[in-house]
Amino acid sequence: MTALLHREDAYARECAARVLAAGPEGVLLDRTVYYARAGGQPGDTGTLEWDGGAMAVAEAVKGPEDTVLHLPAAGAAAPPVGAGVVARLDWARRHRHMRMHTTLHLLCSVAPGIYATGNQIGADRSRLDFDFKDPPPKEWWTEALNALVAADHPVGERWITEAELDAEPGLVRTLSVQPPRGAGRIRLVRIGPEDAPVDLQPCGGTHVRSTGEIGRVEVTKLENKGKQNRRVYVVLAAED
Repeated sequence: MTALLHREDAYARECAARVLAAGPEGVLLDRTVYYARAGGQPGDTGTLEWDGGAMAVAEAVKGPEDTVLHLPAAGAAAPPVGAGVVARLDWARRHRHMRMHTTLHLLCSVAPGIYATGNQIGADRSRLDFDFKDPPPKEWWTEALNALVAADHPVGERWITEAELDAEPGLVRTLSVQPPRGAGRIRLVRIGPEDAPVDLQPCGGTHVRSTGEIGRVEVTKLENKGKQNRRVYVVLAAED
């Protein structure tokens, strides 16, 4: 398995690692700060650097058995097997994904009891689909989100067993993406205090430490995607 350092510290921007395998399918490291594409969050990009060479990483994706494959950009040469490398993120892009991902959790929190039917996180624009017949106007969403951002709620995590999740099925807010099972435990991401969370749901993605770090956001569009499916588009209005 690849040691997934983002699970310990989402703010780690680089790490030293060893190349375990390298080929057309990607570069496998023993440890990495890269997040592999999953749950609507894109995989990280950046570089692998070693003595005498460097490889631009087009994206990180999941490999077999909880590994991460670092896909080389077009024309980039992979490092040799056994080489020591420094895996370095495109941090500006990753941090925007973190801000966006936490924003989508806030979107869920302002629509209690409404299930999300799909999502996509982007550095410039993200969207969340809801099973919502008559949603409020985009101005309402923008005001509600920015109130939560301004409150600077802490963002934390804890782990529960799969049996505990089965006992509280309401924790799952998405119909399209279910928490990964098989490892025996599920990671919960919490926004707000432990005793009165603003939002609490299973998630394997990367997040900011507090909602104030997101900056001002704006819901730019609500789109009808079916009989009751409504798509909510959100952008980061504040620059890094």
